[in-house]
Amino acid sequence: MDPLAELNERLVACRRCPRLVSWREQVAARPRAAFAGEEYWGRPVPGFGDPAARLLVVGLAPAAHGANRTGRMFTGDRSGDWLYRALHEAGFADRAESRHRGDGLRLTDAYITAPVRCPPPANRPTAAERGNCRHWLAEEYRHLLRVQVIVALGAVAYEEVLRLLADGGAAVPRPRPRFAHGLTVETEGPVVVCSYHPSQQNTFTGRLTRPMLDDVFATARARLRPLGYDGPGQ
Repeated sequence: MDPLAELNERLVACRRCPRLVSWREQVAARPRAAFAGEEYWGRPVPGFGDPAARLLVVGLAPAAHGANRTGRMFTGDRSGDWLYRALHEAGFADRAESRHRGDGLRLTDAYITAPVRCPPPANRPTAAERGNCRHWLAEEYRHLLRVQVIVALGAVAYEEVLRLLADGGAAVPRPRPRFAHGLTVETEGPVVVCSYHPSQQNTFTGRLTRPMLDDVFATARARLRPLGYDGPGQ
């Protein structure tokens, strides 16, 4: 079996965090009126995209009525509307929207994941829950052999990405630069590019605009090296 497929088979059966298991299943059992009649995924959500990706996009966690409903990262909610439009604009997605995991959307040279795989109440996973889930991201990253650039969507993603790289033996700056939208951090491994998360809290208030998100992915695109390059990050 493909190593990512085998990983995802184990991941979707995870029940390690009682609070998150209870919440994801409670939400799945009581769909919003807008999704009445739909069968929610209601399990941990695997990563999605091109296994040969040079770009890795890291969010926070599935949305309760987004990926927890559809079973695919950033699919079926407004955060996903923003993200997939930006990925399409930058040439990483073959369409600008994603509604359900069977809609045929394809990513090229990009892979999307998160450090927490179940929706947390109020979008706030505890430190223990982040710790419980961390090994999934680490194992996933080991199978994504061509990653050169990581886009971190939000401060939590940024923290987890730097931890991931450091734990894997790649030197990261000390002290670690404080998270900021548009920040680019050089490491011995992939370049890390930071963005505010495309949550409604950020997009509705104007803290994150479409040009700001497009600039992040334009930067990421510009930092990709040709395949076959054998320098850092390979």
